[in-house]
Amino acid sequence: MHSKKYYKAIHQIIVTGHWITDQVGKDLKEYGITEPQFNVLRILKGQKGDPITVQEIQERMVQRSSNVTRIVDKLLDKELVNRQECPTNRRKMDITITQKGLEELEKLDDKVGHFHDQFQGNLSEEELETLATLIKKLKGE
Repeated sequence: MHSKKYYKAIHQIIVTGHWITDQVGKDLKEYGITEPQFNVLRILKGQKGDPITVQEIQERMVQRSSNVTRIVDKLLDKELVNRQECPTNRRKMDITITQKGLEELEKLDDKVGHFHDQFQGNLSEEELETLATLIKKLKGE
């Protein structure tokens, strides 16, 4: 039999995840950026200039999306990313973040950081470690 406490905990995780995404999305909206676009820019920044394919971006996204190509197209229109043919496989496209993309991401990171600042003190360092450990344990990691 399934535990009511289990489902209650899962419900809290899901509700909290959606709430955070919605709040961050509202903050990003004033910059004309969606949460998935923000996620792609952060992935590209993490590449430190090394190109990455759309498929690799999709694998690293927080919320996996089948429309990564469209997200990249929108970022391309805003001149926040570059796209060029992969030299070793002409069927793949290499994506990199532009200088303008890095500058825009810095502003976005500040905005999102301000959102998280208001909650960061609600849990101690030990509680944060426990929470992360419990979530990983729940996932079987």
